[in-house]
Amino acid sequence: MDRRSESIEEYLEAMFKLALSPGGITVGRLAAELGVAPSSVSEMIARLDTAGLVVRSDGHVELTQEGRHEGASLVRRHRLSERFLVDVLAVPWDRVHDEACKFEHVLSADVEARLAERLGNPATCPHGYAIPDEHGELAEAAARPLAELQTGERGVIACVDEADPELLRYLASLGLQPEAKVAIESVAPFGGPQLVRVGNAQYALGREVAARVFVRA
Repeated sequence: MDRRSESIEEYLEAMFKLALSPGGITVGRLAAELGVAPSSVSEMIARLDTAGLVVRSDGHVELTQEGRHEGASLVRRHRLSERFLVDVLAVPWDRVHDEACKFEHVLSADVEARLAERLGNPATCPHGYAIPDEHGELAEAAARPLAELQTGERGVIACVDEADPELLRYLASLGLQPEAKVAIESVAPFGGPQLVRVGNAQYALGREVAARVFVRA
């Protein structure tokens, strides 16, 4: 099969990730994710429907088996590229998301397989998100926003929002990276900050930031 256009691949990748989140795939969510007009999304969805990659029903969109497989493959190439950039080229984790967006569209299946082998078949990207396997299966661990934890609760950071370089630099400066252990010392009322312990340090973390960090038990 010939490769899809870069535009179609961007849509399939975004839709695969949205399908895993509460709310699923809608025109509005897809437009926000890709930063495009809803009308452009509607036009593309019609094209993808014709191509047999999605089905539409009651305002929601679902990937077909083919569409899901292609979306998973794109996510796999993206996250493997991020791992390569961090682990081999030592590119800072706040820069690799945008760079990987370029790599994912040019990697062949053969190079993808060699890359995975060279990296030791990693389970997650540098930001903590699971990498789909070569069959498109994704073993995503259950996680919830740090902002939902209450006083006395503990957890391990599973993943963090990957698209904002400034946020990633800030989180790294606090040690709030995947596999870091955290504990909630206190929670201010009326939406105030959480006092979060990371190792021997404590930080007052705003809820907006804490909502973009995800933890597992």
